[in-house]
Amino acid sequence: MKKRILAAVLASASILGAVAGCQSTATSSTDSGTSSTSGTSSTGSDVGSSTSEGESDVTSEKFTLADGEGNHLVIAAWNEEFKNYFETYIKDRLPDGVTYEFVITENKDNKYQNKLDEDLPNNETAEKKIDMFLFEADYALKYVNSDFTLDVKDLGITDDDISGMYQYTKDVCTSSSGALKGLSWQATPGLFAYKRSIAKDVLGTDDPTKVQEALSDWTKFDEVAAKAKEKGYFMLSGYDDSYRTFSNNVSAPWVNENNEIIIDDNIMKWVDQTKTYTENGYNNKTSLWADAWSADQKKDGKVFGFFYSTWGINFTLAGNCPEKGEYAVCYGPQSYFWGGSWLAGAKGTDNPKLVGDVMRAFCCDAEFGKKFTSETQDYYNNADAMNELAATDFQSAYLGGQNHIALFAETAPKIDMSKISVFDQGLNEKFQGAMKEYFDGTVDKDTALNNFYENAITLYPELKRPA
Repeated sequence: MKKRILAAVLASASILGAVAGCQSTATSSTDSGTSSTSGTSSTGSDVGSSTSEGESDVTSEKFTLADGEGNHLVIAAWNEEFKNYFETYIKDRLPDGVTYEFVITENKDNKYQNKLDEDLPNNETAEKKIDMFLFEADYALKYVNSDFTLDVKDLGITDDDISGMYQYTKDVCTSSSGALKGLSWQATPGLFAYKRSIAKDVLGTDDPTKVQEALSDWTKFDEVAAKAKEKGYFMLSGYDDSYRTFSNNVSAPWVNENNEIIIDDNIMKWVDQTKTYTENGYNNKTSLWADAWSADQKKDGKVFGFFYSTWGINFTLAGNCPEKGEYAVCYGPQSYFWGGSWLAGAKGTDNPKLVGDVMRAFCCDAEFGKKFTSETQDYYNNADAMNELAATDFQSAYLGGQNHIALFAETAPKIDMSKISVFDQGLNEKFQGAMKEYFDGTVDKDTALNNFYENAITLYPELKRPA
């Protein structure tokens, strides 16, 4: 998956925009204990709840240092999402005299992982140690099953601390030996965000319940795509928009026990659907994160809707179309998730207690979670907290007053991470890239598949084609 950042900005005490959890084009940089940021940025839009504004300082209680701990906290990441949250909610709780630094390396072309792979093996003897680093689901197991991540119990995190989290967010970070090696503050269930005006024109209504009835399975979704085309609209913007709804519902991991790359039948359904949509003019032939794709989300865009998870709706979509009330959300034809960020303690850190305190404060506090979601509309990783908000009159001004947290709360427990592998990021990206040539019509399907295998094995020489 090609990824671009929509950097966050902070205004007053509320977060007005934030970076998408799985996006990244921040340049390599370090920031030491300041609120300045580097990399590509753009102003997001206010998507705050109309029912709660809140204040940023959840608590003034400061963390304490254990004897022998260092006075400089170093955090590695691929974008500035967590940095912005850290500076809003966490930095004022650091012990007196403790400074912090974010080392930002872009994700493009595997640069972030390459940087981690260079630094982590030497972390115990490094002059500047990485104390904490972030990773995504697509390559989580690579670090979870390594010696470079610490069991959260060694950071002071207890079973009670994590009891409210969605199980899948723990499964992502559970090693083959059963150790929990990271925590996330967010869950990322997906929905279908549709443009209200187009829904009214095509379906005669923009009511989320009725739109969901019209889009409740792929057959119905295809039928609406044909109706949208007749009205002069595209159902989807481009080739990759529905990919995660298919790839998150596969029957097996990308790679089997013989190190053979297996293309799941469900992913091939995405290929066939996307080719049909391209030939029938149901999509606008864009690619994720491209300028044309972003433009299709604007108020005057001609695309019916976009598959987005929590961060995508509240930040990326809102950044591309800041006008409130233009979009609403429904479940769509299939449950899925997309993205998410996890925090891990790095082996060799000289701040294990402080790392644990940061992780507990940001990831394990249900009361903070309700406040955090009310202020940012990011979806907090605590089922009870989110179910409580779902049952209230919580509203998204951006979505025209809709309580989208209620939809996320219904979808989040359905997320299944049992099919992930250490190769997911690279294989997903190589597959989408190879299929783009097929969708564009420059190669046939067999050639595109052959190109995928060749590119995949170049990236992962230990893998092979199926026998």
